[in-house]
Amino acid sequence: MPYNMKEIIANKKPHFTEGHRMCAGCGAPVVSRMVMRALKEEDSAVVALATGCMEVSTFIYPYTSWTDSFIHTAFECAASTLSGVEAAYKSLKKQGKLPQDNHTKFIAFGGDGGTYDIGLQALSGAMERGHDLTYVCYDNGAYMNTGIQRSSATPKYADTTTTPAGKVIPGKMQNRKDLAAIMANHHLPYVAQTIAMGDFKDLYEKAEKAIYTEGPTFLNTLAPCPRGWGYDTSELMNINKLAVQTLYWPLYEVVDGVYHITYKPAKKLPIEEFLRPQKRFKHLFLPGNEWMIKDFQEEVDRRWQELLDLEEITNKKNV
Repeated sequence: MPYNMKEIIANKKPHFTEGHRMCAGCGAPVVSRMVMRALKEEDSAVVALATGCMEVSTFIYPYTSWTDSFIHTAFECAASTLSGVEAAYKSLKKQGKLPQDNHTKFIAFGGDGGTYDIGLQALSGAMERGHDLTYVCYDNGAYMNTGIQRSSATPKYADTTTTPAGKVIPGKMQNRKDLAAIMANHHLPYVAQTIAMGDFKDLYEKAEKAIYTEGPTFLNTLAPCPRGWGYDTSELMNINKLAVQTLYWPLYEVVDGVYHITYKPAKKLPIEEFLRPQKRFKHLFLPGNEWMIKDFQEEVDRRWQELLDLEEITNKKNV
C-alpha cells in the first residue's frame, strides 16, 4: 500500500514522545519513534527495553517517553521477559480475563550489546519458541552506554576503548557478526534489516510488517552513535545514507525464508566514503594503512554477493 510519510509523521500517534535524554545525532530514538508509529491507531503495545543507552535516557523515574506499558529489564533479558508477558496475555485471553477483541502487540528493543552478545541466548530462545512478538535491535556497533567498548557488532578495525587502534593492533581485529542472517536461520516468518534515517518509508514499512506478522519477527536497524563513531551530530542522515550506498548496511527482508533485497544502489560507493567521516576509522587513512580499507571493501563485497546469491536461490525455490 502507498504511504504518505509526511502525513504519518505529522498525524500518527508516536507512542514514543518528547523528553528523552538521548544524545543529539543519535539514531536510536529515531528508530523507536518510527517503529512505534507503525502501530494501528486502535492498538496498544507492551514494550520491553534492555538496559542500555535508550533505557537510561527514556525512562527516568517518575518520567517516561513511552506512552504504552513499559518494562525495563536486565541487559540480557528483553526477549525472555517479553515472551513471558506474551504468554501471560494469551493465557488471560483464554481464561476470559481479557476481552477477545483486545489487540495488544509485544515489542522488545535492545542495543547490539544486549542483542548480539549478552541477550543472544534469550533472543534465540524466544524466537525458537514461536512467541508472537517483535524484537528490534538498534545497532550502534558497540557498548556505548558504558564507555564505547567493542561488541560483536563492532566492525573490523574500529577504534574503541577495548580495541584501541595502535601500531601493533589497528583496532578491532574481527569482522562483525551477521545477526540478521542468524535470525533468518531460525526460520522466522519475517526478518528485516533497515536504517534509522535516510529512508523513513523503509523503516516504517518493515516495522509494520514485523509487528503485524503473526509469530516471532526481528528487525535489525542501524542506529549510528555520534560519540562512539565520531561524527558531527548534524551528519546522522548522511551517515545512514552512506552505510546503504556503500553496502556496508544492505537493506533487505526475509519473508518465510525468501530473501528480498529492498534497495540496490544504482551506483555503489566505495566503502571509504562511509569510513572517512568517522573518527573511529581515522587511522585507516594514515599512510601505509591502505590495506585495511582494501580488506574492509573485500568483506563488504563478499557479504553483498552472498546476499545476492541468497535472493536468487530462495526466490527460485519459491517459484
